[in-house]
Amino acid sequence: MKSRSAGGLVFSTEQGRMCPDCRNPVADCVCGQSSPPSGDGIVRVSRETKGHKGKGVTLVTGIPLAEKELKAFAKVLKAKCGTGGTVKDGVVEIQGDQRDILVPLLQAKGWTVKRAGG
Repeated sequence: MKSRSAGGLVFSTEQGRMCPDCRNPVADCVCGQSSPPSGDGIVRVSRETKGHKGKGVTLVTGIPLAEKELKAFAKVLKAKCGTGGTVKDGVVEIQGDQRDILVPLLQAKGWTVKRAGG
């Protein structure tokens, strides 16, 4: 927790609300933005059962989106597959073996897609 003596600017009459950490306007704040993960540019689709009590899940890794956009895109993928899923540490997990459905959807976005694993 910051002490009050640190003196972070929170409002300016010229620019409105200010970020107390980077002292830029909230619209231009650079300290809270998460950049998309940098990888090799290949989206990998694999199936895994480890850690899921024997139930198979489809893992999609390497999607070049920031976290907020990734969660919204995962919601679209789950709806197309008609199953549930989650986003953990930048990896989209979708219940069941959905590789045949997901690969064409990801290729339609213009990404290079590879089926990883067996």
